[in-house]
This record gives sequence, C-alpha cells and structure tokens, in this order.
Amino acid sequence: MSEVLEKKWYVVRAVSGQENKIKGYIESEVARLGFSDYLEDVLVPTEKVVQVRNGKKINKEKVYFPGYIMVKANLGGEMVHIIRSITNVIGFLGEVKGGDPVPLRKSEVNRMLGKVDELAVTTDSVAIPFVLGETIKVVDGPFNGFNGTVEKINEEKRKLEVMVKIFGRKTPLELSYMQVEKV
Repeated sequence: MSEVLEKKWYVVRAVSGQENKIKGYIESEVARLGFSDYLEDVLVPTEKVVQVRNGKKINKEKVYFPGYIMVKANLGGEMVHIIRSITNVIGFLGEVKGGDPVPLRKSEVNRMLGKVDELAVTTDSVAIPFVLGETIKVVDGPFNGFNGTVEKINEEKRKLEVMVKIFGRKTPLELSYMQVEKV
C-alpha cells in the first residue's frame, strides 16, 4: 500500500553551468534507487533569450537562476542523502548546517514558477506589433535593407505579407515578424 507522499518544492544548489546535467542525474539516480514516488518534478528555470549571431536570430535557453535547481519532492527516507550525494550538487538552499532542507514558501514557488510561466507565455502571445499599411524595413533574408508596406497580417503563423518595391516593381513577400522591424 503506497501512501500519498506530500511533496514540497526545495531548491538544490549546484555547480553553475551544469544545471541540466545535474537535473538528469537527480532524476536517474532517484529512479535507480527506487525512490521515484518521492520525486515529482525537477525544474531548471530558464528563460528564452534571442541572440543575434552573424545576422541570424538564435533562440537560446538561458538558465534563470544559475546554480539553482528546483525539486518538488518528499525528502523522507533516503531522499536528502540521495540528492546531496549527486555529482556537482552542493546542497540545499536554506539548510542550517546539519539541519533539514527548508521547503520554499508557496509565494516563493508561485513567484519562481510564475516567472517561468510568464516567460513561456510572453514569448508565445506577443501582441501583433504591426498594423496594415505600416511601412516596415526588412532586416533579414535576401531583401535585407528594403522597405515595404504591410498588406496582410497572419497572426497564427506570425507572418506578414509585405509589398516591397524591387527594381521599380511592387513585389509581395511573405516574411515572419522576426524578419522585419518598424521604420
């Protein structure tokens, strides 16, 4: 008979730059030792960052709290020991020397998870930054540097149909929001 184990969020301090690797170690080690019931979630809060390299926009995930991993678990049994003994884990945040790890307060969890959700949401539901008839400048692709007029906006695909004058003739182009900017 398996009782329902109450799980709380804890913050594990880890070697910075290794967060995702350590997340994997925690998950596989806990499973290997048969403590999966005790572990609900391991989270490395990240934010999406757009970097421009060689004129290309690259979406990268940047760790939001370097050196910290959130773990939702019941730290009964061997759990504290298992997590502490994982390579590159420094310990739990807020523990008193030799004491028990301190769970996050609900407000802190919501703030951290909210931050994660907020970051996820903001990248998805950006209000349409363009209006019909607006003049824009193409900043990416073969027509880089040309100006054009927004003719159609496809919100779902996040694309614009832009009328660009090329060699004196108007030519329609389909461009994504990322390929244009306001003039």
